[in-house]
Amino acid sequence: MDETGVYHAGAVPGDCIAEDGSIIAGPHRREPACRHFGTCGGCQLQQVGDEAYADFLIDRIASALSSQGLALPEMRAPVLSPPHSRRRASLKALRLGKRIVLGFSEERSHKLVDLSECATMRPELFRLLGPLRRFLPAVLADKKQAEIRMTLTDRGVDLLLAGIEVDGLAATESLSDFARRNGVARLSVDEGYGPSPRWEPEPVTVTLGGVPVPLPDSAFLQATADGEASLVKAVQEALGDATHVADLFAGLGTFALSLPATCHAVEGSRNAILSLQHAANHAQRDIVCEHRDLFRRPLTPTELARFGAVILDPPRAGAKEQVEHLAASTVQRIAFVSCNPSTFGRDAKLLVDGGYALDWVQPVGQFRWTTHVELAGWIGKQRCRC
Repeated sequence: MDETGVYHAGAVPGDCIAEDGSIIAGPHRREPACRHFGTCGGCQLQQVGDEAYADFLIDRIASALSSQGLALPEMRAPVLSPPHSRRRASLKALRLGKRIVLGFSEERSHKLVDLSECATMRPELFRLLGPLRRFLPAVLADKKQAEIRMTLTDRGVDLLLAGIEVDGLAATESLSDFARRNGVARLSVDEGYGPSPRWEPEPVTVTLGGVPVPLPDSAFLQATADGEASLVKAVQEALGDATHVADLFAGLGTFALSLPATCHAVEGSRNAILSLQHAANHAQRDIVCEHRDLFRRPLTPTELARFGAVILDPPRAGAKEQVEHLAASTVQRIAFVSCNPSTFGRDAKLLVDGGYALDWVQPVGQFRWTTHVELAGWIGKQRCRC
């Protein structure tokens, strides 16, 4: 947007706009890293240099906080994940005769971009695209579309194929042959009834806090390893020397397993909390796990009173129901992790109104070259100055 309020698509801070409306490159414009940029909907900001991109992430968080009337805290320099670091990817595959189109959708379209390169995915994931193009005609009907989900685990790629048809012994054997030839850690198929593992020679795990954790199908995992490490570091700092911590929306234990403190982990996904409990028991970590829907049954101020600190890492919708109870509690320190600045701002406002103060925010750009931003913030109980 220029000084007159006119929006210029694709412009970067520092660019100039010529009289004919064309963009004259400024100091923050960069050559896009991928030939598909501008068509593929996977990235929106490859033309933006790192400094301007970091400023954009900070501005998104600052705008969300300002819209709630909150004073801006210390805004730390964003941590940006490098290219080729994304360990999760969800793509589409479309069969057109003998050809398979495999990639992301175009921006605001159902049309697929047939990827010949990708600047965001880990190489271990991208290397599977060629073998998948050769294999999918055996299990995907003509003019039908399938969903491909890939996650890099301790033992290799966890691969889910949804929307394919595995009919008969030959098709079943072809799945195993494909997985074996390409070093797939687990191959699951969803024919409309939920994921069903068809190949898993050894249990699939992800290591969190130095502990191998069994990975359930479709379980949440931070997008990049360095992004995860940055969030863990920020959470550890926010918790200080608390010895008894509650980890709310704990997932597989990204934060719980990184703590030296006694931890009470609460999670609504049954499969995730069972995986965490199994891993914690095996590693002899001091973690008590509770399966509980924190939207319908949040921890009350009485239940929260026994914790010196709380980790809060809700989904994009935020944690309004739980935050209302936190705001009325005596918990001294809250490490708040969020993937949505808007709901973070809303929930932070509830805590501030309840007597807390937002001290600092650490932005994390795991989804490089997109508008998505994650963050961790330290929210502490204000002391009475009477």
